[in-house]
Amino acid sequence: VELSCIIKSIATPDPRIEWKKIRDGETSYVFFENKMQGDFATRAEILSRTSLVIKNTTRMDTATYRCEVAAPSDTKTIDEINIQLTVQ
Repeated sequence: VELSCIIKSIATPDPRIEWKKIRDGETSYVFFENKMQGDFATRAEILSRTSLVIKNTTRMDTATYRCEVAAPSDTKTIDEINIQLTVQ
């Protein structure tokens, strides 16, 4: 599955991008400090700097995924998007 976090206008040359997984009220890192975390390290990757690709998804991947972008030089210095993923 591919989850996209599209960044439109950026004055910051290298914005910080993080992906988090929120499930049952618990938040965990998926992509943090430019690397995959936990079990995502072996089955996920970042494409085009912003899209999260998760391979071999299971029902345990059903959650809300949050993409957070920090761009200190931009007018809007931080933004986020939540994507609900349901694996049948």
